[in-house]
Amino acid sequence: MAESEYKAVDATDASLPAPRRVRGTLKPPRITDVARSAGVSPITVSRVFNQPQTVAPETLERVREAVQKLGYVPNRLAGGLSSARSRLIAAIVPTIVHSLFSETIQAFSEAMSAAGYQVLLALSGYDDQNEEQLLDAVMSRRPEGVLLTGVAHTDSLRQRLSVLDLLIVETWDITDAPIDMLIGFSHHQVGEAVARRFLQRGVHRPALVSANDERAMARRGGFRETLAAEGISEIREVIVDPPSSVAIGKEAYRRLRDQDAAIDAIFCGSDLVALGVLREAKAAGVAIPESLAICGFGDLEFAAETEPRLSTVHVDGRRIGAMAARALLDRLQAESAADGATRLTATPLCADVGFALIDRDTI
Repeated sequence: MAESEYKAVDATDASLPAPRRVRGTLKPPRITDVARSAGVSPITVSRVFNQPQTVAPETLERVREAVQKLGYVPNRLAGGLSSARSRLIAAIVPTIVHSLFSETIQAFSEAMSAAGYQVLLALSGYDDQNEEQLLDAVMSRRPEGVLLTGVAHTDSLRQRLSVLDLLIVETWDITDAPIDMLIGFSHHQVGEAVARRFLQRGVHRPALVSANDERAMARRGGFRETLAAEGISEIREVIVDPPSSVAIGKEAYRRLRDQDAAIDAIFCGSDLVALGVLREAKAAGVAIPESLAICGFGDLEFAAETEPRLSTVHVDGRRIGAMAARALLDRLQAESAADGATRLTATPLCADVGFALIDRDTI
């Protein structure tokens, strides 16, 4: 290793570069410094952070360049304390491992960010009790709104949310009694639709692999009830813990085969489980769909690339996220125009985005 060379210098020599500042010895830039640098008013700088859509593109770029040059960071906490506005939105979802929910969060975050809001993401892991604990944690940040996944919350959580001065948008499900706003679809109807498709195909010994979370159980209910109405009440099933995986699907298929080797159709709670079922059935020499029909849920990216291509249920997650953001932003804008004097009491927005049964090659 080469030796380092050191040289004594005169600290008063003006030709030398300025010493590195010691953290905390220099005052951070203020909003007035940014305004002066960009040649705009402080209120315009504030709008760039809080309402960027109201600022002309040229001005927006000039202010952002000044922010970059000065290293300005807005004091969100101070702004929240002075105006009771945090510009923070909390989003609680089960998982982002699969694109099923990540597309919703991506679209939601993009829309909220474009309007000057930040999204605080929390993962509940399909645990209702954990969802309540997460709400306690995010409420300390004083969010202006909360996005929730599903409508099956604990009674204590529903009670708390109903009395909080907070905008709530529930997603990925449908109920006749939403807490506030609701953007989703009927999981029960999904189960009904898959059952009807199996009946059209002429199946006699259908089976089911379902997670034990509330939404999957609703699909299970619709599936079983529709088949029972047509005289098919003996339905083999395997109930598993979320999150789903290909390995779970493989194991579930083996268990179903042990129960009844004559099973001719399987409705899976997710595309990952369906992929596991598909692989295991093919490995066992089962002809698909001639001897075994398979339907997944979610229409994940790989579903159209399997061999044979996987039939599944498509839900537009990005649309759910975008509509949830629009619903929140409309209410936030309306309340801001009313100076926040009273919480709006308009009829809660409830939108059913529906779903589509994608019939490819496995039914």
